[in-house]
Amino acid sequence: MSGTSEYIFVGVGDVHDNVDMLARIPELKDAYGIIVSGDLTNGGGPAQAGNVLNAVRSANPYVFAQLGNMDKPEVNGFLEKQGVNIHAQARPLLKDGDAPAGTRPGILGVGMSNYTPFGTPSEVSDAQLGEWLDAAYAKADGFDPLLLVVHNPPVNTKTDVAGGGHVGSQTVRAFLERTQPPVCLTGHIHESMAEDFVGKTKVINPGALRGGGYVLITVSGNGIEAELKQVR
Repeated sequence: MSGTSEYIFVGVGDVHDNVDMLARIPELKDAYGIIVSGDLTNGGGPAQAGNVLNAVRSANPYVFAQLGNMDKPEVNGFLEKQGVNIHAQARPLLKDGDAPAGTRPGILGVGMSNYTPFGTPSEVSDAQLGEWLDAAYAKADGFDPLLLVVHNPPVNTKTDVAGGGHVGSQTVRAFLERTQPPVCLTGHIHESMAEDFVGKTKVINPGALRGGGYVLITVSGNGIEAELKQVR
């Protein structure tokens, strides 16, 4: 795809072992790649995550993924061995030679979630999420533009409302306010399929994949843009 000035990624999240909607996303087959923001499984480990990853790769072979709070911690190592992991990492978004002139697009991911009332398999403190974000960001020097993929949404946005209240992360919000990446793909809160802004950062939660929500992410010489979509 060298020489192409625009690349499309499909962003999804909260798969929870149900990949049926992948076949109904019209842009997926011809997209440059697919990004899974977390929760590949519904409390599963590497075997279940492997089933999901195989289905995702069948739909589009260029994959970035990370564990969510509903994946067992060992899923992180599995994704690392598969070469797709972005949790607590910053990586090039495009293959060698494909970056639009004058750019070096990158992707930075942080998975899991802050503590919930439900005791899910992969929960950490809000402070830990912030430490991972800061450490990965320190490794992202030179990536421009930068796509942030964080499973836990920032607090006080349309993307973090559950039970009528805001349950997102203070540290994720503080990170966005400080660094202002153009796009933040998030998830975790199924009922908050929405777009919002933290400063100049567009934050998008497509909800659970079974609901048909996904994000079209466009990478070009103009930067990174994103749009919330839903399977019809």
